[in-house]
Amino acid sequence: MLQHFDPRNNNIQVFIKDRLYPREAAKVSVFDSSVQGGDAVWEGLRVYPEGIVCLDKHLTRLQESAKTLAFTDIPSKEMIKRAIKETLDANGMNNDTHIRLTLTRGEKITSGMDPRLNQNGSCLIVLAEWKPLVYDNNSGIKVISSSQRRNAPQFLDSKIHHNNLLNNILTKIQANVAGKDAGLMLDERGFVAELNGSNLFMVKNEKVYTPFGHACLPGITRNTVMEMCAAEGIAIEEADLSLSQFINADGVFATGTMGELTPVVEIDGRSIPKEDALMQNVLKLFKKKVRGYCESF
Repeated sequence: MLQHFDPRNNNIQVFIKDRLYPREAAKVSVFDSSVQGGDAVWEGLRVYPEGIVCLDKHLTRLQESAKTLAFTDIPSKEMIKRAIKETLDANGMNNDTHIRLTLTRGEKITSGMDPRLNQNGSCLIVLAEWKPLVYDNNSGIKVISSSQRRNAPQFLDSKIHHNNLLNNILTKIQANVAGKDAGLMLDERGFVAELNGSNLFMVKNEKVYTPFGHACLPGITRNTVMEMCAAEGIAIEEADLSLSQFINADGVFATGTMGELTPVVEIDGRSIPKEDALMQNVLKLFKKKVRGYCESF
């Protein structure tokens, strides 16, 4: 599904490094590491009147990703929260808002790969936009399996939430060419990993399954669904799951901050039912509880 421009975003304020800029002036240097090599980490945040969903977990992942990449200047959670609040307040946003939170290694003194060239500190970007959920969670989405494999830790660990998204973008291009909403990525062994932008779950014989986090990003919405199922007494298991198992599931759904929980109604041209009672129960439970996961700041 193609996102559309919201005219309300014409005049937004964007936080970059230490201050707000109007949209037309919101830019980073051509020497910034995000431009030079995709050398940055990021999070997607969802805003409700009650706060931001799982904010502390998102900030922890941002900081841990930056630490793994040996960033030397990682802002505190308190500083990031102040920047988020300043941005939301300036834009009058407290609902139907998506935040793209980015931390780059910062500006280099000259172009090059070496992180020692970064001598001006990291650069925090808070981009808040008016944005509905990206999928129609009533109709569901159609996906196609991709020839692109999801990175395993021996190549580039998917637990690092980094900005070098070419692996996922190439998968999305294949889905676009096929006229589908998303691409389904397998791991290097041929088991299902995730979609190009969200995690996957399947339901079979009154039990919920999700792929191991070997190659996928173990998403925060994914973890929330797993914890919610356990708390509600719903059987859930991580497993190595093949494409055939997903095609023959009683129900399949995707999870992510930008779409929340979305039924998958087709995989490689095969129809997947979306009426399964257990799956519908999980979707309804999340919708009922999601605002309870919000954190004010």
